[in-house]
Amino acid sequence: MAVAREPAFASAAAQTIKCVIAATAAWWISVYLLETQMPFLAPWTALLTVHATVYRSLSHGVQTSIASALGVGLSFLIGNYLGVSLWTYALALLVGMVAARIYWIRDEGVAIATTAVFLLSSGFEDQEPLLLDRLIEVGLGVAVGIIVNLLIIPPLRDGQAARYVDSVNRRMGGVLVDMADEFAESWDTERAEAWIEETSSMERDTESAWEFVRFARESRRANPRTYLRRHGVRLRTPPTGASGEDRYAEALSRVDEGLSHLRNLARTLHEATYAEGSWDDRFRREWSEIVRDCGRAIADPDAGVEPVHDRLTTLSQNMSNEKDLPNTAWPLYGSLITSMRHIAVIVDDVASTREVRETD
Repeated sequence: MAVAREPAFASAAAQTIKCVIAATAAWWISVYLLETQMPFLAPWTALLTVHATVYRSLSHGVQTSIASALGVGLSFLIGNYLGVSLWTYALALLVGMVAARIYWIRDEGVAIATTAVFLLSSGFEDQEPLLLDRLIEVGLGVAVGIIVNLLIIPPLRDGQAARYVDSVNRRMGGVLVDMADEFAESWDTERAEAWIEETSSMERDTESAWEFVRFARESRRANPRTYLRRHGVRLRTPPTGASGEDRYAEALSRVDEGLSHLRNLARTLHEATYAEGSWDDRFRREWSEIVRDCGRAIADPDAGVEPVHDRLTTLSQNMSNEKDLPNTAWPLYGSLITSMRHIAVIVDDVASTREVRETD
């Protein structure tokens, strides 16, 4: 049930259902209304046209129509003037695959060769008078695929984008809270290495998040739901404009920056395990409290914590007046304070605002 509630699962299920509906509808129209002799062309192109977004269905549908028309024309020229034989069949495939590299139909260019295969393999002499009908069947399949994707739950991928943004933020907060708990008592090289590995894992997740953010932006294009609904699925984010479409990109940019500082903080603590001498108890206590609150605020934007940035400034000022603090300790202490100062910006920044986080 938990998997079934995932946005990715719902999108995949909806996509599967739409493909079945589009192909079946195109086949029924082709058989019972057009009474075609080749009922597979329409459902085949309908299946190819139902893409993950409405915009992709439109753009790829146009490419499929052009490529299929070129395939029909190629079949007519070769079959009519050269006949169907071993070498002309291979020639049709060769020309089709070369033509598939044309830039503006490259995504669906292989349809040139596959259409030629269908027509030349099914008895060209019988199909030659019906080439116009083949074009109509291809157009029917494309039209049905586009209409199904427009009318039946046009996909908006905001939910998946928000899930990734929220997941990375929560994991960042968890690492900071764990750092604070360990730093308040003691930590070792193994724990520090685990934090470094966790930041590397989060960086890999942000790469996937960027893909979903770009996908979410594309899913709004030519999508009727952006006009019928003012909010995305389970999100409180504006559907259009720089404050809406670019909000996820802005959030992830800040998350990327925060992860780089978190990684630097983990490396600093890793190196600090080899440092000689004991830590100042006051710094250890106050810094760990600040880090813990910062982690809570990043993991949950609704968590009520005192302003982190001001507390870091106060800590820095107080420690600079500490006469018993060795001068050799300041490079390490200053590095910890500076890294946290950068991370603290995220607490009040777009990466931790509720607008780009999943809500219940």
